[in-house]
Amino acid sequence: MAGPLVIWVLGDGKPGHENQSLGLAEALGRARACEVHRISLAGVSRWCRASHALRETSGFPRPDLIVAAGHGTHWTLWRLASRMKCRSVVLMKPSLPVGWFGLCVAPEHDFPGKPPGGNVVTTLGALNRVKYDPSALRQGGLLLVGGPSASHGWDEADMLGRLEEIAAGNPAGYWRLTTSRRTPLGMLVKLRERLAGVEVWSHEDTGPDWVPARLGEAAEVWVSEDSVSMVYEALSSGARVGLLPVPRKSADSRVLRGMADLLDRGFLTDHDQWRATRALAAPPHVLREADRCAALVLDRFGL
Repeated sequence: MAGPLVIWVLGDGKPGHENQSLGLAEALGRARACEVHRISLAGVSRWCRASHALRETSGFPRPDLIVAAGHGTHWTLWRLASRMKCRSVVLMKPSLPVGWFGLCVAPEHDFPGKPPGGNVVTTLGALNRVKYDPSALRQGGLLLVGGPSASHGWDEADMLGRLEEIAAGNPAGYWRLTTSRRTPLGMLVKLRERLAGVEVWSHEDTGPDWVPARLGEAAEVWVSEDSVSMVYEALSSGARVGLLPVPRKSADSRVLRGMADLLDRGFLTDHDQWRATRALAAPPHVLREADRCAALVLDRFGL
């Protein structure tokens, strides 16, 4: 194909979904020349999204590929790809039949057992924008703290104690910590009071590129179990990764099965295991799922 690959990325305004789509688009850009155009459906009525997208793209070059994640984008993705007669990639299991899309790229837990059909590619976790740099000089650590979620509760005292234990004995400024939008109010003050020598950042003071940049620098990363996407981002960075336990609302769920699988396969070290050795195990390999899927997309579609 002559010229750059033209990619339209449909977004629903949810950072977790848009990071997946941009992760694939950026990985495609590392494999070959690409021109990426973003279309936002945030705040648009479900009945108007397709027409809104057509208006927004009136001046765009015709796409070779359209990528989207999130249920709110599925109908528009199908309509646009049909109208433009181009390939489409939907990320995560769609609300519409998978056969309506050129390719479905989804975490393994979205399709337990045998994937339905030949246009489904399963991944170890959701795609993300973290880029692995094997030449990076890694030092220090990063602590990523979440909060109560649909799958987890919260034990503030236990979490603070575990973080103190990890940070103890490290040189001042050697460790950084950031919270998430789910971190309970008031915990930020306690983190700053009790974690001497740790740079503590509120999520409100970090931009979208802050965590990926810090992941690229850290030798060790600890993530609270509720922050599933952050676990996979950390594993994509090349760091050694530890898992901080959080009270669970259910004894079994897709999230917990995913974390248990990563522990069994040696990608993660849980905090109790770490206590025995004071060391995080190196994962069997760096997760580079976005790059792997980009190569599959180019090969599958002959782009």
